[in-house]
Amino acid sequence: MYHDKHQIISHYEKSIVFVESLANITEEQWRTPLEPGKWTVAEVIGHLTPWDEFVVNQRLLFLFTGEGLPKGPNVEEMNANAAINSRIKSKEETVADFINQRQRLIDALYQIVDEQWRQPFTIGASELTLYGYFASLVDHDLHHFSQIQNIGALNWISSI
Repeated sequence: MYHDKHQIISHYEKSIVFVESLANITEEQWRTPLEPGKWTVAEVIGHLTPWDEFVVNQRLLFLFTGEGLPKGPNVEEMNANAAINSRIKSKEETVADFINQRQRLIDALYQIVDEQWRQPFTIGASELTLYGYFASLVDHDLHHFSQIQNIGALNWISSI
């Protein structure tokens, strides 16, 4: 599905349009859990921003330097902190933060030459390419965007 740099960047550009469209939902919809006991739309969108920041600052900068990658964050802790922040921030602030950080990621991806997308690298015990790494991140986005689209009040939002 996402096999080259341009497809991955296209997804990220479309993700900005998708999240911008969420500015039109009500505050109640924004703060409604996707399912009982699950995150709200605010928390889902809010948790993507620190992960984009991590990828830009702690992965892309180190992938092709020959140095070891910095240790990744505790996933549960990072997600929990992002959820807390999303409950505090306004919808407009959360959307703006997402868009700004996602654009930083897009800009960084444009700077990576095509040959580097096929060059293997190691994270922990896994050998990956940028294609594989970002394909999994795109799948993560699509999973969450699908959850948002599937709640009845939001089914009018256009698909990416």
